[in-house]
Amino acid sequence: MIVLAVVFAVLGAASNAVGTAFQRKAASTVTRGGTLRLLLDLARRPAWLIGIGGVVGAALFQALALVSGPLALVQPIFILELPFALLIAIPLLHRTLPPAGWWAVFGVVGGLALVLAAAAPSGADDNAAMVRWIPVLIVCLGVIVTATLLAGRGRPPLFRAAALGTASAVANALTAALLKSATGTFADHGLEAFLGAWQTYGFALTGIAAVLLLENALQAGSLAASQPALTIGDATVSLFLGIVVFDEEIRTGWWLLPEAIGVALLVWGVLRLTRAVPHMREVAG
Repeated sequence: MIVLAVVFAVLGAASNAVGTAFQRKAASTVTRGGTLRLLLDLARRPAWLIGIGGVVGAALFQALALVSGPLALVQPIFILELPFALLIAIPLLHRTLPPAGWWAVFGVVGGLALVLAAAAPSGADDNAAMVRWIPVLIVCLGVIVTATLLAGRGRPPLFRAAALGTASAVANALTAALLKSATGTFADHGLEAFLGAWQTYGFALTGIAAVLLLENALQAGSLAASQPALTIGDATVSLFLGIVVFDEEIRTGWWLLPEAIGVALLVWGVLRLTRAVPHMREVAG
């Protein structure tokens, strides 16, 4: 089951990379901000519709992965979306990446592999009690609302992009946790129980919020400001939710050393990669 979870998560990351790349292309052509108005403008653009198709595919793979494995394993794998998106953009846009960018890709992939191999997330309880959900919902929704308010108009673009990226990351992680619980209910008790579970409607609402926040984060500022918050924030919050809500476990003791090295390598790779992308050169001829 763990192998299936990894395979589905990698496929989800690749599909999400397609979705994010096309959404970013569409968002860059819209000058007006806002939430619903921005969404209506984007809906008229074919690139955005292709992007949404990638996101839907990613959600399906994500659901299959979460049924098969722990949240603390599945969500961090979605960090691979960043190098996948880069590998898609290079041939699509006829660009080349500087050597520093390829070292950053190695840092992201190698760091993630080291973290997950050392942590070895395991265990899961899909049917978490409300006593676990209530404080998690309060904290996560509080962070989302606070970060969104802080990103109000008049703030510097880099700050707005980072704040909205953080809000989107928390919303993504919360959506994944609710999705895991809902799909677990479906697997154990069938469609009727799935439709009767509050988590089913919860992940639908938080998922819509995450998409809106993502679109505004991409429009608000540069990739270097929004992507680290999106990528690292989603994985970190998901790890926290897996442990707190679903009673998942990671290895501690001396395993903390390679985990820390992997995290440092991963963060270094993400930061370098988001700075290398704007410097991709056009292929001559």
